[in-house]
Amino acid sequence: MRVLVTGGAGFIGSNLVDRLLADGHEVDVVDDLSSGRRGNLAQAAQSERFRLHEFDVRDPALIGLVADLQPEVICHLAAQISVRKSVADPVHDASVNVAGTASVLAAAHEGRTRKVVFASSVAVYGRPATIPVPGDAPTDPRSPYAASKLSGETYLATFRALYGLEYTTLVLSNVYGPRQSPEGEAGVVAIFTEALLSGTPTVLYGDGTQTRDYVYVDDVADGFVRACGAEGNGRRFNLGTGIQTSDRRLHSLIADAAGAQDKPGFAQPRLGDLPAMAVDPVPAYDGLRWQPRTDLSTGVKKTVEWAAAHRVS
Repeated sequence: MRVLVTGGAGFIGSNLVDRLLADGHEVDVVDDLSSGRRGNLAQAAQSERFRLHEFDVRDPALIGLVADLQPEVICHLAAQISVRKSVADPVHDASVNVAGTASVLAAAHEGRTRKVVFASSVAVYGRPATIPVPGDAPTDPRSPYAASKLSGETYLATFRALYGLEYTTLVLSNVYGPRQSPEGEAGVVAIFTEALLSGTPTVLYGDGTQTRDYVYVDDVADGFVRACGAEGNGRRFNLGTGIQTSDRRLHSLIADAAGAQDKPGFAQPRLGDLPAMAVDPVPAYDGLRWQPRTDLSTGVKKTVEWAAAHRVS
């Protein structure tokens, strides 16, 4: 089938593109390269079944492109992903994440796309009462970013009710793996990996007991692929492991994989950081026939090996 991936030059998007091409699909990417990297698509660019279209999803040209391509499925990952930037500039965040999603859905409708698979975030749950967080937990957005992601979910349901456009929402926990950038508001795995490989001091905020649910990017790509089918229509699924890993434990795993000393520094906790987070992925086991396959130790080793091989000396 033909699949269009928005944000396909990003960390998760490019890994998904590679998986789709490996499965034999025709893949088009829409990405303005504002945060994604052309280099992430170097492997994909070797395929005759791949094309990159360099523009913003808010560009009116998207409707014409989708009408011409008529992709069966759109995987929508293009987004403004920084919570801090959303607080500093909520208007820009809403423009990219709300107006951008509306633009994608309008194009999907005009282009007779069968389904949209949407990347949402654990941020929509706010400070959950139960951990691991079930997929039907009450939403409690506490940042413009979280609010914009939840708005995207509402738009999906609206377009389904109006036009019969199918969707599946995938709520992503802390995704890590090859191609994740350590710059800016990046994942802690990428930050620790770069620091430990380069001999730069590392810092844990708080006492190291803060926990997160880390899921490997290949497993997330598998979840998107499975959601492209008929299963999971009109539903939200958590993609995570359900396992809480502390910052201190994570640092030890990465230090071991990098052959570095496991001696982080400590700093005061950051305002607004959650003490714990993990999601319940069990409904996806039946609903999408998906499960996380990569344990954290294995995923960290693969990530560190990739980062070491791609470091600029």
